[in-house]
Amino acid sequence: MAIPLRRFLHADRPLAAAAPPPSAPTPSQDELKRVAAHRAVELVQSGMVLGLGTGSTAAHAIDRVGDLLRRGVLRGVVGVPTSEWAAARAAAAGIPLTDLNAHPVVDLSIDGADEVDPALNLVKGRGGSLLREKMVEAASRRFVVIVDESKLVSRLGASRLAVPVEVIPFGWALTLRRLQNLFVGVPGFDLKLRAASANAKASAFSEKGAEFEPFVTDNKNYIVDLFFEDGIHGDLSRISDDILRITGVVEHGMFLGLASSAIIARKDGAAVVVNKET
Repeated sequence: MAIPLRRFLHADRPLAAAAPPPSAPTPSQDELKRVAAHRAVELVQSGMVLGLGTGSTAAHAIDRVGDLLRRGVLRGVVGVPTSEWAAARAAAAGIPLTDLNAHPVVDLSIDGADEVDPALNLVKGRGGSLLREKMVEAASRRFVVIVDESKLVSRLGASRLAVPVEVIPFGWALTLRRLQNLFVGVPGFDLKLRAASANAKASAFSEKGAEFEPFVTDNKNYIVDLFFEDGIHGDLSRISDDILRITGVVEHGMFLGLASSAIIARKDGAAVVVNKET
């Protein structure tokens, strides 16, 4: 039988409002990146050849692997870095390094992404390392992308931030015009040569502007950033092929069908694993 609540109240004393439970502080974006990265590192096993990503999210994974190696939890792991930055970070963390020449098959790659669509297609390379990232991750048996939920988009390019294309410096202006012609008629399309002093979120180039220093990749190439007002519509594979057929283009930042799974850190601090549909 239920006991009436009034038995525990004083008749002459009003019931005080219950104090709301203290709310947990919202994790910062960097804390969410760490959550996703550490969850991904749980997949690393001793003896693996590990693809080491580039950027602030991948940094947490690299540091975590280095920590586990120092503590003896992991043994015999070697890393294939996707950039000079990743190589330096991994060396500082104590991860032995190798390359694709010595290990053409990578067991597992862990890397961040700038955008993730519902099919786990990605935009990567706003940090400028897209070519080496794609080479390592395409050579991987499994590629796990680690992001916080702010990187989720309905379609690639929908964030209105850069979709990078790596081009050779020779004749870069001609290559830029050919890229522009490829998207003639696409509403809100724009493209810019990335400047060394700018990031991928900023407008970086005007043909009539002042002198500037182009951003140079680890491969001594330039980056042309493509911007789409409403994301990329159409067949992504066909658009990928059209971009790559332009002479002077080295690679682009659309990673189509490469990610095996995504680990997404939510604002509440939970990590959600999404596997690619087969």
